[in-house]
Amino acid sequence: MPTRFEKLLSRLTGFGVEFVLVGGVAASIHGSSRATFDLDVVYARNDENLTRITDALAQLHPYLRGAPSSLPFHFDFKTLKNGLNFTLTTQLGDIDLFGEIAGGGTYQDLLPHSIGLCLDDKTSIRVVDLDTLIRLKNAAGRARDLEAVAELLRIRTESGER
Repeated sequence: MPTRFEKLLSRLTGFGVEFVLVGGVAASIHGSSRATFDLDVVYARNDENLTRITDALAQLHPYLRGAPSSLPFHFDFKTLKNGLNFTLTTQLGDIDLFGEIAGGGTYQDLLPHSIGLCLDDKTSIRVVDLDTLIRLKNAAGRARDLEAVAELLRIRTESGER
């Protein structure tokens, strides 16, 4: 099932989840033409936000992406509190929840390196800035991320930044 990015983002913001958007969707917002199939967010780890995430995603039946259906997994506050990073599939598509991300750290670390974006009259989000996104992609070090860095550097040059 394709990820329904806007609906998933609206769900998170509707429940007041604090997060910074990173990954392929953030790259698309900055002008990348590369396809992406999941939503990547770095989320605040305070108890209130963990509750909001649980409430936002519970009805979407989140499950560990790629795990066998026989694996016992219960998505709740305790699971989020005891874990850090989760790759999940939901009824609205795939989402990666990062409590911390290589090259960028935590939500609090990324917040000053993000920009606000209004998706519509009701939905506003934080998106990692272009320089930080380039740093995150470099830190990930996967071939596809390094290919994305080349495109993001071209975008930065063409936009007149640095």
